[in-house]
Amino acid sequence: MRIIVAAAKAVLGVAVVSFAMTVAAEKPASLKLPELKYEKFTLPNGLVVLTHEDHRLPLVAVDLWYHVGPLNEREGRTGFAHLFEHMMFEGSEHVGEKAHIKFVQGAGATDVNGTTDFDRTNYFETMPSNQLELALWLESDRMGFLLEGLDREKLTNQRDVVRNERRQGEGRPYDLAGEKVYQLLFPKGHPYYGNVIGSHADIEAARINDVREFHQQFYTPNNASIAIAGDFDPAQLKALLTKYFAPIPAGPKVDAVTSETTPTPAITEQKRATVTDTVKLDQINFAFLAPAIYSPSDAATEILSHVLGGGDASRLYQALVKNRQVAQSAYCYDRSMKLTSVFQCSITAKPGVKLADLEAAFWAEVEKLQKDGPTQAELDAARTINLTDTISGLQRLGGFGGVADTLNSYNQYTGDPGYLSKDLASYEALTIDSVKQAAVKSLNKNQAVVVECVPGKKVVDDVPRSPADTDADAKLTAPYSADFETQQNWRKEIPKPGAALTFHLPVPETFALKNGLKVYLIKDTNLPVLTATLVSRAGGEANPADKPGIADFTAAMLSEGTTTRTSTQIAEAAEALGTQVGVGASMDGTNAGVTVLTNHADAALDLLADVVQHPAFHADDLERIRKQRMVRIQQEADSVGAISQRVGLKLVYGDQPYGFTSSGTVASVEGITGDELKKFWAGHYGPGDSALVLAGDVTEKEARELAEKHFGKWTGDAKGEVGLPPAPAAPTLKVVLVDKPGSPQTALFAYGLGVSRTNKDLEAIQTMNYVLGASFASRINMNLREVHGFTYGARSTYSMYREGGPFTAGGLVKTDVTAPAAKELMLELKRIQTEPPTAVEIKAAKDANVQSIPAQFETTNATAGAMASLFLYDRPLNYFAMLPDRFRAVTPEDVERVAKSDVHPDQLIVVAVGDKSKIEAGLKELNLAPIEYVDASGNPVK
Repeated sequence: MRIIVAAAKAVLGVAVVSFAMTVAAEKPASLKLPELKYEKFTLPNGLVVLTHEDHRLPLVAVDLWYHVGPLNEREGRTGFAHLFEHMMFEGSEHVGEKAHIKFVQGAGATDVNGTTDFDRTNYFETMPSNQLELALWLESDRMGFLLEGLDREKLTNQRDVVRNERRQGEGRPYDLAGEKVYQLLFPKGHPYYGNVIGSHADIEAARINDVREFHQQFYTPNNASIAIAGDFDPAQLKALLTKYFAPIPAGPKVDAVTSETTPTPAITEQKRATVTDTVKLDQINFAFLAPAIYSPSDAATEILSHVLGGGDASRLYQALVKNRQVAQSAYCYDRSMKLTSVFQCSITAKPGVKLADLEAAFWAEVEKLQKDGPTQAELDAARTINLTDTISGLQRLGGFGGVADTLNSYNQYTGDPGYLSKDLASYEALTIDSVKQAAVKSLNKNQAVVVECVPGKKVVDDVPRSPADTDADAKLTAPYSADFETQQNWRKEIPKPGAALTFHLPVPETFALKNGLKVYLIKDTNLPVLTATLVSRAGGEANPADKPGIADFTAAMLSEGTTTRTSTQIAEAAEALGTQVGVGASMDGTNAGVTVLTNHADAALDLLADVVQHPAFHADDLERIRKQRMVRIQQEADSVGAISQRVGLKLVYGDQPYGFTSSGTVASVEGITGDELKKFWAGHYGPGDSALVLAGDVTEKEARELAEKHFGKWTGDAKGEVGLPPAPAAPTLKVVLVDKPGSPQTALFAYGLGVSRTNKDLEAIQTMNYVLGASFASRINMNLREVHGFTYGARSTYSMYREGGPFTAGGLVKTDVTAPAAKELMLELKRIQTEPPTAVEIKAAKDANVQSIPAQFETTNATAGAMASLFLYDRPLNYFAMLPDRFRAVTPEDVERVAKSDVHPDQLIVVAVGDKSKIEAGLKELNLAPIEYVDASGNPVK
């Protein structure tokens, strides 16, 4: 389950006219808004179909929305919609048990998921276009034929998985306070009360016939809509929809839930609560009921949330985080929903700061907006950001907020899949006064919910697992007659893929400036969007042994002020262009980038160039960022997952660069001087060891002009020489325990030496690891999650930096199964050698890796990232064009060989971060390896 803030407003796929870019224009050219092209029709059984053609890539997105969520649940049955989201992946009559995800991933699907929000549940996958029929077969079978395979064993397993998902949330810092906000905003019994995922008690109380009844009531064609976007033939698609979905009978009528049938009581007196949690810093949350999605004032309220706390230029950030430096973070958002929306702000205090002082500051900022409204510049910037996000969203066919998802969203909430123009018009019509009135109407003290979260005991409302014989005597009724089942036997035949696809994977045009800067150009004229990324070999691998984190610290300072712009001016300039300057250091390099509409290309490149070439490293900004980073590192001790990573890397790699997370340590950040940051920048940023990537709607002539104008005068002597020390000796198998009292889960991960990005067996290792733990259907995840219900998810990962990097395997597991989960994890790490991947597993892995490659170039941002990797790893320009053949060339012998040479079960450090009083005995009894004890920083303790 993922909660998506304002997901219904992230937009879509459309046909657009072409736009010209003027490089030297002082004012940006105007853009003609896109129109949303679609076809809508309804099958006789009530299924609504929405289609949008886009033949730019050999991809097709299938997105199925069921109009059911907590909105339709009743008290005592919370979490049923989300629980059923999980049950839909358990296997249907003609597809087979737990086979759905194997089919889609084996076909090369990307953006595969199922999600539940308060108003709906959706399922989606982006497939190679020759696998469209497979996707329709799968989705139709679990719509119409799930109950035949739905038994108490599957329900028991998924109850465990869902409750592990809830525990995973409960283990995150401040999550309990977030749930308390909704419990105060809404009365018990209201659909939005509490958490989408439901309570432990209600989830555990779910019984097989309750769940089956839920499916028959809500998982019906007349309560669903399916959107298909991408590369398809319309006539063929209609025939396939008729074949697979039309035979499914309509279900009972679902009564609409509206604000009239289910009113939301107004809040007329402020409600307050204090929640304790195992956190380092105090936090205060403010929440208000706001206008429902797409209602009058909804757009104004969303703009208001951005002005108040939507980014680095927002009022709360500037007042509390930057200027007064009393808050570690401050942000606001507007979550738009059917019955009402929720406007929420969260402010995390710096150490020693009283929440009462932050509360007073919050209300002072609100009162200013209620008195004067936003400035014209703030309103224009917020609208530009919305427009940029909207048009940029058109690049993706599927997934969250993609073309198909947004067609479904507009259709569900407005009845008009083509609501785009009206949506954009609602923002264009906003005025300073309309946003001011939104603040006056919604953000009043007597209408507020205020929840403080302070350090203390984490209190969760867990309940025991149901007895093993639960539902043993339940009588299950077949949903269809024997005759109907016989008529549907044709569904047992797995659809064959269409004609093999021909990939036209991008090969960049390149040129170099006189100063040595390499430029990679990928043209995409589909939309007026441009991503510009400057990549330098200035990553964490260059950190001196006594200065871990200096690369990331340097990167963080680039957007905090230049010789001509303050950090505030940079943030405001970026927002005015509808973007933000993203700068971050990976282990192998640093990327600084912007994504803008092409009418802002010149100004955006000017801002990007200034940030990279002229950082000021002002002392006051330096000290502010230093304090933020030190506190953030200390906050990592709030998360068992973050503790595990920090400890595991240190124990495997010691004081080498790979032995630290990117942020470094409190001691190193505290000791790094401004002169050292300047020296690192001067030694690792320069045209001779950097590349500019331009991806999007730009010609070669325009690209040359932009590059020369903004980067042609850049000088510097950066050589990118790193000189990593030799890799450490492989560890011997041992268990390391870190005590985190009260944690609802254990972070259970095994760490060891991995392989480099330039390994000659790269594709064979990726194929092998896909089977082992890199996919949902992998051996590790299927064992720990689907068979045993120990975890919400487990996987294995090779980090694959330029010169090596760690191997990691594991997940967050329920506390009382820590030892059994460790046993099963080690079993799978050994089994990949004793029982090498089968021919079926290898084929699925290779097909998945090959067929998913085109999706890596669906957006300009993703394309720019791929091109940046060509520079970082010295890859040939046709690397991606040749990648399919390299995967196809992998043999079973290659996979078996790398499983034995690159998986080392006897050379791992198994780190368990959890409640020692509850997990120590089991780990000792397991007798896996000697147990050592360390603190959250990896230092030995008794």
